[in-house]
Amino acid sequence: MKSPGGKIRKTKNGSGRQGDVSKNAVQRQSVTKPRPQFAKAHRSSDEETERASPRTEQTPKRVVTRRTGARPQEKTGLILETLPSENYALLDSGNGLKLEQYGPYRIVRPEGQAIWLPAWSKSEWDKADAIFTGNTDEEGVGRWQFPNVPLGETWPLAYDGISFLGRFTSFRHVGVFPEQGTHWAYMHDLIRGAKRPVKVLNLFGYTGVASLVAARAGAEVTHVDASKKAILWARENQEMAGLSSKPIRWICEDAMKFVAREERRGNGYDIILLDPPAYGRGPNGEVWQLFDNLPDMIDLCRSILTPNPLAVVLTAYSIRASFFAIHELMRDTFTGLGGEVQSGELILRERSSKRALSTSLFSRWGAS
Repeated sequence: MKSPGGKIRKTKNGSGRQGDVSKNAVQRQSVTKPRPQFAKAHRSSDEETERASPRTEQTPKRVVTRRTGARPQEKTGLILETLPSENYALLDSGNGLKLEQYGPYRIVRPEGQAIWLPAWSKSEWDKADAIFTGNTDEEGVGRWQFPNVPLGETWPLAYDGISFLGRFTSFRHVGVFPEQGTHWAYMHDLIRGAKRPVKVLNLFGYTGVASLVAARAGAEVTHVDASKKAILWARENQEMAGLSSKPIRWICEDAMKFVAREERRGNGYDIILLDPPAYGRGPNGEVWQLFDNLPDMIDLCRSILTPNPLAVVLTAYSIRASFFAIHELMRDTFTGLGGEVQSGELILRERSSKRALSTSLFSRWGAS
């Protein structure tokens, strides 16, 4: 099979003949309904549904100083692709929508990057089992419409043999971001190749698939998310995957506060995953703004690496920036530690016409 806005590109070319234009216009009319009218979605797990807290506790600003020494080596412009599997495929996209296969279900959701025309016909899109409409008055679970038969809230999915639950949530996500599969495979290989005990910290961990991948590979995992609902969902997934005996700490807390406390305590981790939202709130009203808080967070993450660390992996969704923004931040932060920073985009490839759909930016530092 991670989830959860990149920046992509081409429209589908016609031949330029007048007849082609008319045909495309007809196709555009036939596939745009229902056309969601939706607010910009945020990656964090609960803030869409539980944002009404009056508390706005700010995290103190960290004093970050510029480091000296050699910057890490770099690779830029990398495009990491997660291939379709029996549990997930991007079937088609266009007109601001995407048609996906999650296990037994076809699902239609908004996708702002899909500015081209769909490659498949309306009849294929009409086979969808669930459509996220963005309309709170729709019948069914949250903002979902079920054109054929009402569906239950959850259904079984799997990644590389790890079972977990998909769920129709009111903020359009379903509990997994398939494009993260390339990061999970990278982490799995690092853990197995280390030939020693490895400690993994999964910040903004959501429903825990990455934590389960790390635990199954043999790591001791600490999973942090500000949402109680996400933590409960992640623990459900651990039981469903048959990994209840694996060492995973499930912590419901503001990520910045947790990492700052680990620094004070002198605790360290070999691998750190960060999948922060553009905007979010902690359980006590702590405010997270990615551009304001990310430099402090990355600096803190460096401070809690073990003496022989393996990697720090950052994914950024729904931001208006080039991957160079987070790439240069990572290179500055890990100056003096050697290794290499790799940065670029995560993509999904359509089954219909093989177009690439960018989902997010990433930057990861590896010790070797």
